[in-house]
Amino acid sequence: MPTQLLSGKSALVTGGARRIGRGIALALAGTGADVAITYRNSQAEAAQTAEEIESLGCRALAVACDVRSEASVREAIALIADRFGRLDVVVNNAAVFAAVPLERISLEAWDAVFETNARGPFLVAREALNHLRAVEGRIVNIGSLGGIHAWAGHAHYSSSKAALHMLTQAMAKAFAPQVSVNCVAPGWIEMEESDAWQAAHFSVKTPMQRNGTVDDIAQAVLFFATGPHFVTGQILAVDGGLGL
Repeated sequence: MPTQLLSGKSALVTGGARRIGRGIALALAGTGADVAITYRNSQAEAAQTAEEIESLGCRALAVACDVRSEASVREAIALIADRFGRLDVVVNNAAVFAAVPLERISLEAWDAVFETNARGPFLVAREALNHLRAVEGRIVNIGSLGGIHAWAGHAHYSSSKAALHMLTQAMAKAFAPQVSVNCVAPGWIEMEESDAWQAAHFSVKTPMQRNGTVDDIAQAVLFFATGPHFVTGQILAVDGGLGL
């Protein structure tokens, strides 16, 4: 893949301070994009990621933002558009993960997951839409294999990601033809904090005989961010065949 496909363009990655969001932000910068990241609690990590983006020769912006809040999202999008002068790619990555037996999920816990995982991407996309339409931009949502296959121990998480998958397809129809909207749905992704037993368990179950990496997800996002604009409304499982 050419290294500067996004030169002269800008991108936003919500929750981009660490983990998968950080990997996506750095991959976008690696293709020439100026990159804004949002964070809620990870200020130090956000500053470090912004420095790494700048080290790649791109402009960076770390913005405190609570994606659950309409006012916070509106302010963040306005700041990013003003600083970069345009907004070409939005990656809705900010999310929360929770594991609770279904019968023990409280109403507060249910709502907390949906506020971030479903309402957040809706608010960010809605506020960014006019900027994206002006440049025939892209939205890439980060869903989950759990939104395709039910995970009984993560019912509120799985349900929120299934909602995000449907929202992806609804936005693809509503925002066409100017904006393409797609979704990357990761399976088990191994990171530094991954439990060794779980990592071994899932790698054996995966047809590709390994767990996914942050770079696997970042490369899938790059496909939707730089590939054919005609591709829209797709839910791409990046799971090594785990969901088969």
